[in-house]
Amino acid sequence: MTAKHRTIMNDIHSHYEYNELQFSKPKNFMTLDQVDLGNLYRVSRIHVPKSALQIKGQLEDLGFLPGEPLTVLRKGLLGKGPYMVRVGTSTFALRQSEARIIEVELVQHV
Repeated sequence: MTAKHRTIMNDIHSHYEYNELQFSKPKNFMTLDQVDLGNLYRVSRIHVPKSALQIKGQLEDLGFLPGEPLTVLRKGLLGKGPYMVRVGTSTFALRQSEARIIEVELVQHV
């Protein structure tokens, strides 16, 4: 990620608070900041307000696409961000505000 992209993401995060979003989630879905370490999940969607569509595109560019498998490998202090996440074959660190907008579902092992 370039310095320009980091600046854009920081600007978005400074103007955007997840708690301002009001939406309902199906019962079997959760956000990435709520998952347990080591379990396999699948990306369901990225939920952002219309004013922050750029961050959705940036996360999709990194590989956070619907249907992609992911695992949270580590969580920061007290279970809050940053989160070390493996999506597909790549590993990324996400802020808590980014983890809160990524909806996932648990992959059931048969």
